Amino acid sequence: MKIKLLSAAIGAAVFGLGASAASATTLEDVKAKGFIQCGVNTGLLGFAQPDASGNWAGFDVDFCKAIASAVFGDPTKVKYTPLSAKDRFPALKSGEIDVLSRNTTWSINRDTAQGFNFRPVTYYDGQGFMVRKSLNVKSALELSGAAVCVQSGTTTELNLADYFKSNNLQYNPVVFEKLEEVNAAYDAGRCDVYTTDQSGLYSLRLTLKNPDEHMVLPEIISKEPLGPAVRQGDDQWFDIVSWTAYALVTAEEFGITQANVDEMKNSANPDIKRFLGTETDTKIGTDMGLTNEWAYNIIKGVGNYGEVFERNVGQGSPLKIERGLNALWNKGGLQYAPPVR
Repeated sequence: MKIKLLSAAIGAAVFGLGASAASATTLEDVKAKGFIQCGVNTGLLGFAQPDASGNWAGFDVDFCKAIASAVFGDPTKVKYTPLSAKDRFPALKSGEIDVLSRNTTWSINRDTAQGFNFRPVTYYDGQGFMVRKSLNVKSALELSGAAVCVQSGTTTELNLADYFKSNNLQYNPVVFEKLEEVNAAYDAGRCDVYTTDQSGLYSLRLTLKNPDEHMVLPEIISKEPLGPAVRQGDDQWFDIVSWTAYALVTAEEFGITQANVDEMKNSANPDIKRFLGTETDTKIGTDMGLTNEWAYNIIKGVGNYGEVFERNVGQGSPLKIERGLNALWNKGGLQYAPPVR
């Protein structure tokens, strides 16, 4: 009898723990506190950077605002946690942040062993090299013996080692934990080469003392699919984060912009009506725990994917990065969203 009673007590305790964990969803926690805690870079021009008043802006920041728009209908309902490459994953795992939107590469180890979920790719990137023009180097294959500045705690370190080994080149790694330290070391001439994601190189070049004295080499030595990450175990929150990104791409496909989204709500196109929540029997938003105007709120708050790209890193920004692989799938790129239906 005692054994049966003990088993029943243990079972009840386990059930209670399971019920408690199931009820404490990320969406419920976010709604209770009234904002999304978003992990971002400590400062990377075009992607995440605060101004003198502490207002954050950038490509990854706009994605945080898009999630807030989907959840609250208000892009300002975000608080930002600046994180180094080393600190970003512990912050996500511990629950310090609700989502990581920090130029982070989706890899198998991070997706499986580290307990995170990645999807979708918001920026297709690849690792590259930046050098001083005075070195008269035209290719990364000419860098044997170079001192290379690199940030620790990144996939960049492994890619760098693999590239030099596979090409029988020697190099001297100059490693720092913080991005600011890497930048300062390269600008001060402590290394010949700076390596990171190519998008980051275009951004960092503009922060150097004499940007025109530096150039980004043409080689791309890796695949760096960048995008948001969340903790495993909360499918609802994973869906919300994923479909927020897909909504940005879908809006661009439909020609829906921040300026015309109100007008587009009057569209007779069934796909657009469903997407913007004007179709009376749609339940797409409520199925995720949001309102049926979730996509409308996203576009009203930040615009479509093309608008986010162009103003932060594209032709409307100081970086002037070409869309390239980040163009829509029907315009030669890889940005593709599943159907919203």
